[in-house]
Parts: sequence; C-alpha cells; structure tokens
Amino acid sequence: MSTPTRTAGKAQDADAPDPRRWMALIVASVATLMVVLDVSIVNIALPQAQSDLAMGDANRQWMITAYALAFGGLLLLGGRIADFAGRKRILVIGLLGFAAASMLGGLAPNPGTLFTARALQGAFAALLAPAALSLITVAFTDPKERAKAFGIFGAFQGSGGAVGLLLGGVLTEYAGWRWCMYINVPIALIVALAARPYVRESRAEGDRHYDLRGTLLVTGGLVALVYGFTQAADGGGWTAPATLILLAVAALLLSAFVLVERRTAHPLLPLRVVVERNRAGVFLANLLIGAGMFGMNLFMTYFLQVNLHYTPLQAGVAFLPFSAGIIATTTLGPPLVTRFGSKPLMVAGTALATAGLLWLTRLETASAYTGEVLPTQILVSVGVGLFFLAGPNVALSGVDPRDAGVASAALTTSQQIGAALGPALLNTLYLAAVTGYLTPRTPAGGAASQALQLQSFLHGYRIAFIVAAALMATAVLAMAVLVKTPKTPSTQPTVPVPVH
Repeated sequence: MSTPTRTAGKAQDADAPDPRRWMALIVASVATLMVVLDVSIVNIALPQAQSDLAMGDANRQWMITAYALAFGGLLLLGGRIADFAGRKRILVIGLLGFAAASMLGGLAPNPGTLFTARALQGAFAALLAPAALSLITVAFTDPKERAKAFGIFGAFQGSGGAVGLLLGGVLTEYAGWRWCMYINVPIALIVALAARPYVRESRAEGDRHYDLRGTLLVTGGLVALVYGFTQAADGGGWTAPATLILLAVAALLLSAFVLVERRTAHPLLPLRVVVERNRAGVFLANLLIGAGMFGMNLFMTYFLQVNLHYTPLQAGVAFLPFSAGIIATTTLGPPLVTRFGSKPLMVAGTALATAGLLWLTRLETASAYTGEVLPTQILVSVGVGLFFLAGPNVALSGVDPRDAGVASAALTTSQQIGAALGPALLNTLYLAAVTGYLTPRTPAGGAASQALQLQSFLHGYRIAFIVAAALMATAVLAMAVLVKTPKTPSTQPTVPVPVH
C-alpha cells in the first residue's frame, strides 16, 4: 500500500486522483526514455570510443556489459529502495546520479574510467527505472486512465531505441562519441527539476528490509563470470588458471545466492517466483534472447562501420529497421495473442529470430546491407517482438499480488543479465575465431594484409552469430519444454516491463 505525502501545505485525499498526474507521467516517461536511449546510443559510439581510448578488443564489450550488469544486478534492490525510501526522492536521486555518471563517462581519459562510469549509470538506472514505473502505477488509479498512461509510457520506451540510434549517429559523427555521454546531463537535470513540482511523493508501508547479502552475491557472481569470459579472451584461454578461478568463484557466489534466498526472511528474489514452471521458462528464454540479441547488435555495429565502412550516422540509420520491427510487432500484435495464445507466439517468434541470426552466417567480403543485414533485422525484430509481446502475459499471469512487482522486475532483470553475459561470451568466442583464422595464414603485406584482416573479422562475426543463434534456439527449446499455458491468455492485468 502506498501513502501519498501532503504537498504545498494542502492536505490531499489519498484516494483522490493526483491533479498533476499527466505531467508526472511525462516526467516518468522521459526519465525512462533516457535509460532506454542510452543503450542504443552507446552501441553506435563504441567503435569510435574504442579507437580514441585505445581500448583492447577483449575489453571493449565492458562498455555494454558494465551498464547491463549493474542495472540487472541492482534492479530488484532498486525497486525495493524506491518503494520504502520514497519513489519521488529515489527518482530524483537516480536522475542526478545518472547525470553525474554520464559526465564522468564523457570526461573519461582511459577505458577503466569509462567502464566505471557505465557501471554507475547502470546502478542509478536501477533506482530511477522502477521508481518511475511505480509512480505511474500510484498516480493513475482509474483502470481506463492507467491503461492510457501505460500506453503513453510504452510509446516513449519504444521510441527510445530509434531516437538513440539516430542521435548516437549524429553526435558521434559530428561532435564525437563523448557527446553520447554528455547528452544525458541536460536531460536528467531538466527531468529532475520538473519532478519537484509535478510528481507527488509516495512510499510503501511496512517493514523496510533490504537483502544486501543477496544483492552482493548475485552481482559479484555475475561480475566474476563476465571477468572469466574476458580473461579467456585476453590471451589466457578457457583452461588458464585465472579463467578457471574466476569461473569457479562465479559458480560459488551464485550458488551461495540461491542458498541465501532460500533461508532469508526478506529475499531479494523469492524463489517461489522463479520456480513456477511457466515463469521459469519465460525468464530463462528472456535471458537467452537478451544474450543473443545484444550480442548480435555488438558485432553488427562493427560489421557496418569496419567492414562496410559506414559512418556512425549511416550505421544508426541502418539499425532503424530493427527498432521499427519491434515497435510495429508489439503495437499491432496484441490481437495475435488472443487468437493464437501466448506460447505459440513466443515459440514461433523466437524460432523466426533464430533463422534471422543464421542468415548472417552468409556474410562474405562482398556482402551488402540489403542482402544480409536488412533481412536479418526484419526477421529478428519481428521474432523478438512477438516474444516481448506475449512473454509478460505468461510470466506475470497468476502471480501472487505480493509478488507482482518483484516478478515484473525479475523479467527485466533476466533480460539485462543476458545483455551482460551475451556480448562478453560472444566477444570471447569472436576473438578466438579471429586468432584461429590468422594463425596459419601469413599476410603478404599492404592491401593483402588488410584484406586478410577483414576476412578474419568476417570469420569471427560468423562464429559469433552462430552461437547467438544457438542461444535463441535454446530459448525455443526452454519454452517448448517448460511453458504449459492454455490457448486463451490470462485477463489478469499485468505490470508493463521495460524492454531495451
């Protein structure tokens, strides 16, 4: 239960609609738009940032992974802090922290500082994103108004990816990659200032318990896992002692997290939420799809800008069909859920995305955007769009009311964990493939050497796309085996889930 505070010296009926709720909706929507936008804008800027900061190939994925790890690892805790510490207060803190972290990233003199800034961005995003969503839920009590509000909120999120691609291309090409960090500063400050007069404070009643042990264990385990992947890519190999130690530490910490969650009275993630068969299938599929999708976008960025010699702006425009496909599918697809049911749509959509990734194995030196890249973007975007459309119906249907918020956050968290692990794993396999391709071949020098280098990149891309397709195929299998849902979807209202 949430209790609105009294503002401007005027007592307000707790049951009365907030007269400033529509402006509060805009504030919350723009705040979340910034979080979504930051993912795609950085993807376009990564090649230039790598060159400018002399970032190694083995470590470049940290620009994406550091953000996703912090966001996914702290999201559940962030939602609970927002509920009890005050949603408006935490939204403002999250915005100001995001602005400061973005400034640090723009000023970064080396990769380590940039990766730290990205992790801080993710941490503050884990505060402001659930706070923004909760504020909308609290402000709109009428079911019709709430549905309209969530529609507007979803439109902002859906446009975030496309806006980020275009803005990232323009800023990177004409102002430099650092402005992809700086741009967040004025947006966050303006939204934070607007929150003061337009957003009503609210907080949940009850005991304030924060599962800090669980948070540290799960975040530490994921960081150790990604570091293990990076160590394997950075010349150590999978059997190197440092790699094996990091992977063992990751397994130990994640196992300890499960034990702690089973025994603690106030778990970060109640295991009853994830062990239910349908939800387990969707959560696992969401993780695998996030890994494959974010991994694909990482290497597609380099293929466009390195192999096809696209400018950052051209690369941003080239990615637009991917965003458009997801937006169109999730906007126009709801009647399909009613007609065919959630499980068939999820399975068929993910299978379609798998086929799209396999299409990329056809990449060659003479490959063109329209022949390989565009068909893949259409297939994958429509496929994952169908999953994003139907998945929340299954994951959040029948959930106990006390677990509705944590189940929604867990769905987003599973995608972010996939977004962290996928690029790290695929980048490791990519570098191993490139090294394996170049080792037995001796370049003749000059143009021949450059051609050989580009050919080795293509070989690495193909291996990465094959593994990404395998992750998607595993998601199909997980849903086919675990998810058992009736054809008619549940009519129980669900909480919208942010999807990057």
